[in-house]
Amino acid sequence: MYRILKKEMLNPTVMRMVVEAPLIAKKAQPGQFIIFRTFADSERVPLTIADYDREGGTVTIIFQILGASTMELASLNEGDCICDFVGPLGTPSNTENLKKVCVIGGGVGCAIAYPVAKKLHENGCIVHTVAGFRNKELVILEDEFSKVSDKIEIMTDDGSYGEKGLVTDALEKLVSEGNEYDEVIAIGPLIMMKFVCLTTKKYGIKTTVSMNPIMVDGTGMCGGCRLTVGGETKFACVDGPDFDGHQVDFDEAINRGRIYRDFETLRREENCNLLKKEVQ
Repeated sequence: MYRILKKEMLNPTVMRMVVEAPLIAKKAQPGQFIIFRTFADSERVPLTIADYDREGGTVTIIFQILGASTMELASLNEGDCICDFVGPLGTPSNTENLKKVCVIGGGVGCAIAYPVAKKLHENGCIVHTVAGFRNKELVILEDEFSKVSDKIEIMTDDGSYGEKGLVTDALEKLVSEGNEYDEVIAIGPLIMMKFVCLTTKKYGIKTTVSMNPIMVDGTGMCGGCRLTVGGETKFACVDGPDFDGHQVDFDEAINRGRIYRDFETLRREENCNLLKKEVQ
């Protein structure tokens, strides 16, 4: 059992938890993920590791309370235990031998981008961060990114905070200012990563994306997380989750993600009703 040491809301729908998991903390690297089950009869769900403390033996996860499983997880309090918390899984992000990188995060994807930016900064890399959100209310991790970034651009769709526009607008601006990046690392909604890759392809900038599709076992056996990359089938859980963004078939990935929408809506409604009964 894995004890929750700290629980806090970062915005109205995004929660951060610090979990006691010393063996995972000992081996965790940026880009890797865990698979959790809140209760013994819960489904298995992957979450990318948002931070870790080797000395303290803790792993930090950040998640959006959206589906049935994240609603279950959010129902736990400090001192409660998560039934299963397995990892670290996946291939760590490449943060070595890079001199200047632009890290782009969209929404809750910033939770995945942060440990990558932090590691790059620790390695002496110049880090420019672009973080995009729908509005001011949804902004997360600004202080954390500021500490590990040489430059940070906050973008909001409605202009309620930072600059109005998309992350690609900020990227175009940074490139036009003469910034030459060894790599762009984009993490967020599939549609965002797709258009970041279309932008960087114009300039011939190497681009890495983090793919987090539906996963079940996390070992490559179920095939639920399959993707097409460079015309070949890859499995995000073992071959990734990081891939060359210019090789990913984003349209296929977006269409596959829609397959589970109705099922997830049903599960969310069932779980919401169950939690309401428990409160009563």
